[in-house]
Amino acid sequence: MARSPQKHHKDELTERRILVGDDDAGVRDVLAQLLAGEGYHVITASSGQESLDLLTVEDEAKRPEIALLDIKMPGMDGITILQRMLEQGKDVPVILMTGYTTASLAIKAMQMGAADYLTKPFTELDEVLIAVERALRYEDLKRGVGVQLVPTSKTDPSERIVGSSPDMVKIFKTIGQVARTPATVLVTGETGTGKELMAEAIHNASDRRTGPLIKVNCAALPETLLESELFGHEKGSFTGALNQHKGRFEAANRGTIFLDEVGEMTLGTQKKLLRVLQEREFERVGGNVPVKVDVRVIAATNRNLRDEVAANRFREDLFYRLNVIAIHMPPLRERIEDIPALVNHFLDKHRYSPASTPTRITEEAVAILRTHDWPGNVRELENIIQRAVVLSRGNIITPDHIVFQNELNRYVLDIEQKVRTNTSFDDILRDVKRETLLAALRLNDQDTARAAAQIGLSEEQFHVALVEAKLANDLEPASQEVLPRLVRDA
Repeated sequence: MARSPQKHHKDELTERRILVGDDDAGVRDVLAQLLAGEGYHVITASSGQESLDLLTVEDEAKRPEIALLDIKMPGMDGITILQRMLEQGKDVPVILMTGYTTASLAIKAMQMGAADYLTKPFTELDEVLIAVERALRYEDLKRGVGVQLVPTSKTDPSERIVGSSPDMVKIFKTIGQVARTPATVLVTGETGTGKELMAEAIHNASDRRTGPLIKVNCAALPETLLESELFGHEKGSFTGALNQHKGRFEAANRGTIFLDEVGEMTLGTQKKLLRVLQEREFERVGGNVPVKVDVRVIAATNRNLRDEVAANRFREDLFYRLNVIAIHMPPLRERIEDIPALVNHFLDKHRYSPASTPTRITEEAVAILRTHDWPGNVRELENIIQRAVVLSRGNIITPDHIVFQNELNRYVLDIEQKVRTNTSFDDILRDVKRETLLAALRLNDQDTARAAAQIGLSEEQFHVALVEAKLANDLEPASQEVLPRLVRDA
């Protein structure tokens, strides 16, 4: 969601020079009056060459600080002006305007470094002012005028786990105590908290670091394939077994095996894993010769295995074998104080280009990150920072560049467009209801009871509305599970 910059006081804008380049005298006059009324010093040009001359003048005191240029002008178009400015090393933010929008034109404009891209006729003149203010504010940030940037961290770039909150320090101490022992470790925590990185840290700090770290995602393979992947198989043990295959446990001998999402294992595979933990041996699928291994086992899950044991979905004896050393990765919302360090780490990791210096970020943008509830945890933060680096072109990340996943999913209903295309009143209402239901579910983690309460419906009314909107069968699996079967099948 775009965040509009704060309005500048008129006194702050006095003497800020802005060029309006357009071959349409009417457009020039309207924009000149609008901008002059806000306190800008306006310069106008009626052709591409005249605009370029003003933007590339050597005397910086006479050069415009920002330009609004029509793309289609006599003699030279706005894209060419951008190219010539780039060639001459003149860095003036340019907002391009056009009444002939095409996908390729918009893409080309942004690739060439345009600060913004506006379509004519303007639906609201305020959008011009907002675009100008945003571009000027961003230019000030780049030049260090009134900028408050988060200090660059001095952490070791080789570190992959970042954090200094009490919970993380406690985890680091635990790793230091147990890494050099052969003890089995169970890492728990929500998706995206960094359980795999924790396994790497334990392996790298152990005496087994000279051996391999073998990773297995237990949720990614069906039971028959998982058993063969873990323990291997003999030639001819099943259709397609043309050769003997050594499994991941053998590959991890004298090293570490990381069993991610171990809670997804079936009871049959759990029994075979238990034998490996107890006796340090197993038999390949289709074989009867025991294979001895010396392997450190690290398991991870986002499930509560105690609850899984109580529900008879996970073996109690295996749980205790895995839970020798327990490490719980806290969700990001419980270690907000680590966000600045994590942000700096990801800015260093995700540079705009290999030769670029790390992108900077404003304190205002970090303050927004601190207010988010982070359902996707550290992985979500990394994705947001990587996206922000791209949107900011590797310069400075401001609140405008922070886009959360729920905002990317937000649906904008263009009522005017629907009326213009003769959409019926009933169809418009249906779309509004549908998006309201989806938004309520999204904002309440797919909990239908809470979603219903938020929009003033009973849970039964909410279920009926889902069916009427034909959403019941399109929801995420987690939502479908809580829908009463009779309602879902209606």
